[in-house]
Amino acid sequence: MQTAIDKIRELRALHEDGLLSRQEFDLRKNAILDAAYTPAERAGESCVEADAPPARPGTEIGLMAGQEIGPQTRRYRLERLIAHGGMGQVWQATDLATHAELGHSAQVALKILPPHLTQAASHAKLLIQEATRARRLAHEHIVRVYEWAQDPATSSYFIIMEYLEGEDLDAVLARESRLPLDRVLALLDPVADALDYAWGKHRLVHRDIKPGNVFVTRKGEVKLLDFGIAARARASGAMSPLDAPATSGTAGYRAPEAALEGRVPEPTLDVFAVAVMIHQLLTGVLPGAPGGQVPETLGARQWEVLRGGFASDPAQRPATVHALLDAIRAAAGPSAEELAAQEAARRVEQEKEARELAARRQREAEAAAAAQARLDEQRRVQLREQQRRERAAAEEARLARKELLRQQLLAKRDEEVAKAQAAKEEAARKAAQARAAAAYIAQQKKAREEETARAAAQAASAPVEPTPGVPTPTVDAGAILRDPFLDGGGSGPAMVLIEAGRFEMGSPEHERRIAMAAGSQKNWIGRETPQHWVSIERPFAMGRYPVTVGEWRAFVQASGWQQHGEVNWESPGFPQTDMHPVVGVTWFDALQYVAWLSEATGKRYRLPSEAEWEYACRAGSKTAFNVGDTISTEQANFDGSFTYNGGPRGEFRHGTTPADLFAPNAWGLHDMHGNVWEWVQDVVHDNYEGAPQDGSAWELGGDQVRRILRGGSWLYNPRYLRSALRNGFSAVLSNDIVGFRVVRAL
Repeated sequence: MQTAIDKIRELRALHEDGLLSRQEFDLRKNAILDAAYTPAERAGESCVEADAPPARPGTEIGLMAGQEIGPQTRRYRLERLIAHGGMGQVWQATDLATHAELGHSAQVALKILPPHLTQAASHAKLLIQEATRARRLAHEHIVRVYEWAQDPATSSYFIIMEYLEGEDLDAVLARESRLPLDRVLALLDPVADALDYAWGKHRLVHRDIKPGNVFVTRKGEVKLLDFGIAARARASGAMSPLDAPATSGTAGYRAPEAALEGRVPEPTLDVFAVAVMIHQLLTGVLPGAPGGQVPETLGARQWEVLRGGFASDPAQRPATVHALLDAIRAAAGPSAEELAAQEAARRVEQEKEARELAARRQREAEAAAAAQARLDEQRRVQLREQQRRERAAAEEARLARKELLRQQLLAKRDEEVAKAQAAKEEAARKAAQARAAAAYIAQQKKAREEETARAAAQAASAPVEPTPGVPTPTVDAGAILRDPFLDGGGSGPAMVLIEAGRFEMGSPEHERRIAMAAGSQKNWIGRETPQHWVSIERPFAMGRYPVTVGEWRAFVQASGWQQHGEVNWESPGFPQTDMHPVVGVTWFDALQYVAWLSEATGKRYRLPSEAEWEYACRAGSKTAFNVGDTISTEQANFDGSFTYNGGPRGEFRHGTTPADLFAPNAWGLHDMHGNVWEWVQDVVHDNYEGAPQDGSAWELGGDQVRRILRGGSWLYNPRYLRSALRNGFSAVLSNDIVGFRVVRAL
């Protein structure tokens, strides 16, 4: 076990390497000393006095309020310790630099685990699995998990979660002792919805339902916490070695069959825990505990239903938590006499309320009449004064309007002259492009005719056998190029020919204002500036689609490539076919693919530069997207729960879609917006100051460990899909939202 001195030595090494500031080093050193030495120990005494203050909560792993944790590219400042225990700490924190993958507010909750719990690789992988699994649980009554990270200063892993303000049911029960039945059922209805979603969509059973894991926000929203030990029901009937052990959960709420090894988890595990929790909320104690009793608020039939909920035999329990709650409500069954008494009482109360309402309205009407009379007199005085001022200012206003009109006419004339000049320049530019394109096409046609003539002459003079091992490229209708493999075993991706040209790269000021209004961070918007002209000096061919699962499979089989990232490209967590874009690919994996493709076809393939990608995406457009200044889920795959610039709400598909599902842009390229982020060649820079203007990749300077991503993905909201938006990600990491497309030199 590390001593306090060992921990401080590690912190000093990080400070000397430039990974910790002097202020942060001092804060963490003091926190470690607070946790390691009580006041009695510093004085050399043999025992601690009864009234000696304990070490501050949170200092046991070197953490204090005001500190910053996390890797250099993803930092968080600790604000307040929310909870702590044997499994670590939960802190309220401020997100100092919103990561490219996240779309959340600046305030988050961090679940920080002590280093000794994740020293083993299997334990660390279990944490990663927990964060990955929980991140896919997108439900209004399940606390949102965004990502996981590791703090290099303490070696502690932590999970970044949605920050909630309120209290859990443990705190509610401690304050109120017992709750009425109607309130208990109302609090547990959202829990039942969340459990139905987790089982129906992901085959997950929570396995740790208890009052401490049900949270009520200040707005009255109910959130289910801690899916960390949730178990997945698999088709094989077995659990993964990395799943939490069968005995996970809390004693008293854990069903008897939970301890059986190899048993397939079922929703009745959670039914047992919820039934126990209902008894506790109604009586203040667990079933069978000292002082336990039949809840006074339950009728005889309702008590039988509740007892069935925590029966030892799972077959005797209701199938779901919703079924348990509905059965308790249905068993209430008041008698006819009780219903009649309730109806009579209700009518008496309504009559009383009607009389009170009539009297109140009479008083309000009288008060309103008096107030209106006073207001009318004030208005008459104000009207006379206003008319006097208006008459005095009439001539001045007339002269001001006349001058304003003159200025507007002058400005409009200048604007029309400028528009005419700009239109003339644009027409000249388009004419020049058309002439260049016509010349290029004529040149290509002439070259093909000359080649045909030479071939015919050679064929007439002597028969010539085809050169072995040199296949001829094929071109489909619509100028789609496919390069055959040299061994004749297939062909490369479908490619679209992109002519050379010139465009304005980055975003204009009005687009940045709209993006800020939609929630974009200022530092993200700054990456798109300054807007500047770029010349694409050479034509090139670009992949019609992102590299697909089928194309990646051919590469894997031919090259023997092995998976190294965190996401399995064959099973990313949502269904895929060979026409879906491949995910789980790092930037270095993409480089291996283009090297293999170049060797297989004999042509030179590479990743696009960032300028080539934006030029091809825009396809001549100048709007936020190549389809206009807004976008819908009928045009691209993204999280349709969010909108942009007045666009419509749409569908959230929870995964990728086939690459040919949506219409292409004006140049025939599919999925340039949404579906998957796409790697390009360039490294990450904070803005375009010093960027190349010839369309080449920018690989000098910047953050050399990260590469640019473009286009947005299925998990992100529409503001991330804009043509000008720039993202960055570590070149050695993979994700279920990142893919790529290729470029071929002509």
